[in-house]
Amino acid sequence: MFEGCSVAIVTPIRNGSIDMDAYRKLVEFQIAGGTDAIVTCGCTGEPATMTMEEHKALISETVQIVSGRVPVIAGTGSNNTREALDLTRYAQKAGADGALLITPYYNKPTPAGLLQHYRAVAREVDLPLMIYNVPSRTGISILPETVAQLASEEKNIVAIKEASGSMDQVSQILCLCPKGFTVLSGDDSMTLPIIAVGGRGVVSVAANIVPARMKQLVSFALSGAWEKARQAHLELFDLFKALFLETNPIPVKEALGLMGMLSPEWRLPLTPARTETRQRIAVVLRKHGLVQ
Repeated sequence: MFEGCSVAIVTPIRNGSIDMDAYRKLVEFQIAGGTDAIVTCGCTGEPATMTMEEHKALISETVQIVSGRVPVIAGTGSNNTREALDLTRYAQKAGADGALLITPYYNKPTPAGLLQHYRAVAREVDLPLMIYNVPSRTGISILPETVAQLASEEKNIVAIKEASGSMDQVSQILCLCPKGFTVLSGDDSMTLPIIAVGGRGVVSVAANIVPARMKQLVSFALSGAWEKARQAHLELFDLFKALFLETNPIPVKEALGLMGMLSPEWRLPLTPARTETRQRIAVVLRKHGLVQ
């Protein structure tokens, strides 16, 4: 499940509410493109502005739409351990195949606090769990030693989505963790380097718009076709960067809007992209043949 190219799928919003019709189309687009797993309610899906009821409903809806065709990984993390546990229990009951838990944000827990947070969830559910390390959003980076301790002691903590931007961090995790523990890139442009040192794939933002091409890049790298993987990486690099011209998921929703796949809308405090950002995204999309 935690291998290959997973999509951190966006959540379409229309007139302030989740647009389930557009969401179903996006999920089908991903499956048709060969995406290996759907990650719903991750950072790209804007869960921070969802009510608990919306969050749970979207997890259930994703499981129903996918209907076993690929794994569904539910974002169930929170800066509140009780809330994270409640969401993860719900995801298991709803039929999700795994859960993604971001490191608690704002609280800035110590390594001991992070250990207890993840243990509290891991020991109450049977789902495979993936830690999500993204210090640019959370204000804290989980130590490789903490990851290794959790991976060694909690049988269902089996993977980490690494978005620290540090290859040293990735390498230390791979050195310290038991065999079989999976590292996935949380940054499209780091996918190839992370696989090169032992990672097993990516949870991708770019896959929202080019699922087949992201799957191909990952497949080349995992099979050892390094020259093809390098070429695929370089061909997509401008797209990777365009999707982070502003805070994710502002650019990727603008891109999907230009492609006619959703009505680009966000919940405050996120706002539409600046005009110059939208123009730069349009140039890159035209270069890749995604819009006229």
